[in-house]
Amino acid sequence: MKVTTKNLRRCDVVIAEGRIDSSTVKILAQTLASIKDAGRYKIVLNMKDVTFISSAGLGELVDTQKTCRYLKRGELVLAELPLKIEEVLDLTGLKPLFKIFDNDIEAVGSF
Repeated sequence: MKVTTKNLRRCDVVIAEGRIDSSTVKILAQTLASIKDAGRYKIVLNMKDVTFISSAGLGELVDTQKTCRYLKRGELVLAELPLKIEEVLDLTGLKPLFKIFDNDIEAVGSF
């Protein structure tokens, strides 16, 4: 798994590539934790190149969303979700927890 970040004026954009499973979720978790530890809670997660997400990955998304929304500080929004990942969120009942956008520009503009 590969994770890259961009720090923009309004928010941070995190781009994930590959599989998000129990062995790789730590990479994503550390990246998201470093952003939250810096006091930035408006995060766009671009998942265009994510091929798989496990329950561990879903747990990290939910945990990050809870932290970002705490005291209405911000939010984790998702961009460019592959159909497979969107179906997983829908089947697990987690889709309503996240705003989902077609591209990064719309997602960043939501803040």
